[in-house]
Formats: sequence, C-alpha cells, structure tokens
Amino acid sequence: MQMLGLLDKPSGGEYLLEGKNTRDFSDDMLAETRNSKIGFVFQTFNLLPRTSVYENVELPLLYNRNISSKINEKRITEALKSVGMEHRTDYLSNQLSGGEKQRVAIARALVTDPEIIFADEPTGNLDSKSGTQIMQILQKLNNEGKTIILVTHETFTAQHAKRILNVKDGKIISDEIVKERKIAVDGELLK
Repeated sequence: MQMLGLLDKPSGGEYLLEGKNTRDFSDDMLAETRNSKIGFVFQTFNLLPRTSVYENVELPLLYNRNISSKINEKRITEALKSVGMEHRTDYLSNQLSGGEKQRVAIARALVTDPEIIFADEPTGNLDSKSGTQIMQILQKLNNEGKTIILVTHETFTAQHAKRILNVKDGKIISDEIVKERKIAVDGELLK
C-alpha cells in the first residue's frame, strides 16, 4: 500500500500510474498526485484529536491553494453528508465513536474527489455493526466508479470486493474474481 499510494518508491521494477512510470515523478509531483488522485483511510483513523470533524476533513484541501474557501466548504459538507456525519461538524474527533471516526476518515479521503481510495484495515478497530456501515459506504463508492484498494486480513471482509489478491512476503500468490460478492445492507453483511 505504501508504494501504490506513492508514499514509498519501489527499489526495483516499475509502477505505472495512468501509463506513467512513478519512478520519474519528482517529490512535488508525487505529493500533487497523492493529493488529487488518491484518498487514504487508515485502521487507526489518523484524525487530529483536539480538532473538529470539519477541520479534520478540511485538512487535505489546505494543500491546494487554487480552490476557493467557498468551494472547499461545499466539498467538506458533501463529503460529510456522503458518510452521514454532517450533523457532527463541530464535534472534536475525540468525542466520536470508532465507527464515527472511521466515517470522518472516509470523508477526509473523499474531500479531494480522488479516483483511488486506499483503505488499510478499515473495519479492523470496529464492532460488526460499524464495520458493516463502513463496508456499505465503500461498496457505494465503488459502485459510483471509485477504485477501492482495501487491505485486510479478514477473509469475510475481503469477500465484499469484486477481486481479491492474496499477497505473501511481498508477492501475489493468488488473484481471484469474486463470483458471489457479499453485500453490506442495513447493518448486516449479506451474501
């Protein structure tokens, strides 16, 4: 995930993104690409604890000075609404439940309207009901055309994907197209 998310450079081989070799990207180009095309959702949420929900979601937009504050405000509101957190904008992140924190983390990943979302164990720290809500959101985003790359050790969670790649010791050991994808609906994970 570190390499795919352009956080690390490969020590060998090539990583092509939109047909371009990322090895040729400058540090500025890597940062620009991460900010405009990639959103990250972490297992540990990585929210700023004494900062409001609104400000946590706003953070990626602060790196793009070409967007007006009015447009930023609209994007933040839309991102929070898409994950059902628009009613918590003034809450501090340390006042939220685990499921709410993860939904805010997803809103933060969405606020720049990225093409790709990397989700690292997004349900790992959550109870099953909150985990189902997160999977519903990720499936909805995927159905809307976003590419979701989800890293998980949970087979059940992986089965919500359209495709499963198993990686061991840095190598792909299997590549499976899921025929009967599990669907997250109304607090339950269904087949």
